[in-house]
Amino acid sequence: MGWFDTVKSPKLKNIKRPQSSTPAGHWKKCTGCAEIIQTSKLDLNFEVCPYCDFHYRLSAEKRIELLVDPGSFKVYDQDLCSSDPLVFKDKKEYKIRLAESKDLLSESDATIIGTGDIHGQKVSLVVMNFRFMGGSMGVVTGEKVARAMDLAYKKKIPCIVVSCSGGARMQEGLLSLMQMAKTAGARGRLKRAGIPYFSVLTDPTTGGVAASYAMLGDLNIAEPKALIGFAGPRVIEQTIREKLPEGFQRSEFLLEHGFIDAIVHRNELKDYLGFYVKMFRPLHVQQAVR
Repeated sequence: MGWFDTVKSPKLKNIKRPQSSTPAGHWKKCTGCAEIIQTSKLDLNFEVCPYCDFHYRLSAEKRIELLVDPGSFKVYDQDLCSSDPLVFKDKKEYKIRLAESKDLLSESDATIIGTGDIHGQKVSLVVMNFRFMGGSMGVVTGEKVARAMDLAYKKKIPCIVVSCSGGARMQEGLLSLMQMAKTAGARGRLKRAGIPYFSVLTDPTTGGVAASYAMLGDLNIAEPKALIGFAGPRVIEQTIREKLPEGFQRSEFLLEHGFIDAIVHRNELKDYLGFYVKMFRPLHVQQAVR
């Protein structure tokens, strides 16, 4: 027997660490400026850093609260959900992923539609939620966006779509890609009727969503530093084997190159949209009467 076999392992003392008076989750380090922020302050400021104006992703419910007058939003088609048409399975079955997202968010899909008032002016509103499978566009999202546009056509009110999506939903294959044509067709109907359509692009707006209704607005408005484009910058760099310019596919780059019309701070978005809803209203009402 070696001498080391007779050596007893030392017992480590159980050191009691002083408990913090701050509950977990009440502070957050800003992604933009690295300042430490109270999460309650972020919540009150609609997830915008009070120090550097970094825009975090906003839930669909908070987005609706931000944009429409209190108590004016009426939701439509809330129970529409995917039927798993391809019986798709990767690491998990698609129906399990859907069930998990539904349980987490108490929503049937990544998109909420309805009507509401912006400074007393009625609009048809679409809001996408990135927390539901990356805000991906499947059959249900395409159907909801088209229905919201048809509702705007029927009621002769402007349509506003707030996009936040990684693109078409791969679990629905070609059926999800078909929604690009469906939504573009519904948007074309609004255009022919002279009914305004405003597209709000938030971080991220990519893939099939960016390649369809998200970039077809009469006004295409983006939040600061939002990632907007079809393929991601890493994919593009690997494909073309070149380094992309600084800020490529961010809102500021797109505005400089004429791909969007404006960048609007989140806290100013309601007033900005309210102004243009009011300004465009006489035009489409006059054409509707004709």
